[in-house]
Amino acid sequence: MGQRVNDLMGWVNARFPLTKMWDEHLAKYYAPKNFNFWYFFGSLAIMVLVIQVLSGIFLAMFYKPDTALAFQSVEMNIMRDVDWGWLIRYFHSTGASAFFIVVYMHMFRGLLYSSYKKPRELVWIFGVLIFLALMAEGFMGYLLPWGQMSFWGAQVIINLVSAIPFVGDDLSTWVRGDFVIGDATLNRFFSLHIVAIPLILIGLIVAHIIALHEVGSNNPDGIEIKKNKDENGIPKDGIPFHPYYSVKDIVGVVVFLMFFSIVVFFIPEMFGYFLEHANFTPANPLKTPEHIAPVWYFTPYYSILRAVPSIAGSAFPGVIAMGAAIVVLFFLPWLDRNPVKSIRYRANWYKILVALFVVAFITLGYLGTKAPTDMRTLVARVCTFYYFAFFLLMPIYTKLEKNKPVPERVTMK
Repeated sequence: MGQRVNDLMGWVNARFPLTKMWDEHLAKYYAPKNFNFWYFFGSLAIMVLVIQVLSGIFLAMFYKPDTALAFQSVEMNIMRDVDWGWLIRYFHSTGASAFFIVVYMHMFRGLLYSSYKKPRELVWIFGVLIFLALMAEGFMGYLLPWGQMSFWGAQVIINLVSAIPFVGDDLSTWVRGDFVIGDATLNRFFSLHIVAIPLILIGLIVAHIIALHEVGSNNPDGIEIKKNKDENGIPKDGIPFHPYYSVKDIVGVVVFLMFFSIVVFFIPEMFGYFLEHANFTPANPLKTPEHIAPVWYFTPYYSILRAVPSIAGSAFPGVIAMGAAIVVLFFLPWLDRNPVKSIRYRANWYKILVALFVVAFITLGYLGTKAPTDMRTLVARVCTFYYFAFFLLMPIYTKLEKNKPVPERVTMK
């Protein structure tokens, strides 16, 4: 029996590099031996992607992309008539928020340990592209339930396109597929949500992983383990990803699924943040909700949009600021001029700046969920100013840091 299995594997390997891929990306891929808590979120993002794809396929079987039937197909057919449909729907809605949570944490880890610096610039750029594709995927899927907040939130976001000078009106009409949000918009968003953007997202994830494994993983000490190898060419501070980190990631997955299940079974709406209360009412183009806000993972950028004053009644400056808040992330590898990677060995005042950045970002996210007032707008403007100052002034203040001594070998702190 064993010989037959070996013969089969030999036949496959002669035609497809199965064993080679297993060795290069798992069994013989050497990762730093000092990974910590922050390194769980990459594998968790892949797991949530699988949850979203599988649950999305099931939901697509029963969803009807028709303005007269969409809301009923979700709230009546899937939630009440289809066996276990409510569970799959809550898996998908909770998974959407979970995806952004783990991605935000994954990006924050990159900021802590400067995982965007040489030689990982392309890894970071692929990561930001994944973030953009994920935002597009979330936005397209946000409209599909055809509830009040889905409809009006999409209405606000799409109308922002019309603020672009000269081509705005034509471009917003092209995005909608009509002069108003209707069947054409719903159908094209459904197609993009279940086919086009997932393919782009999966392709970018594959490119992200290939680029990562080509240059090697970063670590909490920011030391390149490939520079210190034994006589066999194996990094002295590295261990095979499988079985060591694959088993460790399973522990992270189990803990994550425990919290995920608590949300799904007990608080799937998450107090109106994961599923807005207005979205349990069918979309009505003639009745505007009291307060329109996008789902929580878009609110930091929505808050930046609202914080920038309009010019001559045009929201175009806010649109520019909102786009720039994401575009600036692409340039992070060249904005940070400090040669030290890990925040462990950087100046204490830099750690304070990072902490203030996190506070500003969370504050922007919170303010984006609330109706604007004079005080909230003022706070949002202060946080927006700090958001951009943190990145744009980075070439100056990162040169002024007095770093702590960096060890030659990785530590087990």
